[in-house]
Amino acid sequence: MNTSDLASILRDFHREKLSMRQRHVAVARQVSDYAFNNTYQYIIAREDTHLSWLDAAIADLDTSAEDVPEPNVPAPGRKDAFLPLIADDSRTAGEFVARWRPRLGAVTNARHRLMLQVILGETLEHKRFFDQMLGGRDDLLGRRANGPGSPGTGDGVLPVRWIE
Repeated sequence: MNTSDLASILRDFHREKLSMRQRHVAVARQVSDYAFNNTYQYIIAREDTHLSWLDAAIADLDTSAEDVPEPNVPAPGRKDAFLPLIADDSRTAGEFVARWRPRLGAVTNARHRLMLQVILGETLEHKRFFDQMLGGRDDLLGRRANGPGSPGTGDGVLPVRWIE
């Protein structure tokens, strides 16, 4: 595989992964369940790490990745109406892995191939989180020391990410 082909694959992979990350940010704004929103924040943080790896790999090839805007995800309405958004994210994660896994054989650079494999593996982990949310699991990132309703969680997620 020549450098141009490798750069093209990495840019395509980056664009799709960034699109997923941007969608997850938009969906997280609609997910009012505290445990589910925390899981989205975890997923977004991991995707930021994945994208930083991809950015570095692309920059090493003297090219750059394109930017992808955050999509507009309409407010879901009633309390748990965000579940179809989570179902879409689960489906999309599975499709992403299914689409990219066969293409990794063409990547002859071992470092880049392994990086892509790690990202696909973690994307499957994110799919598992989405599936568990759909199943009603609220202990995705561990259990709270004082159980549900612990002080500090209130009735859901704050409307803004940072409070000064």
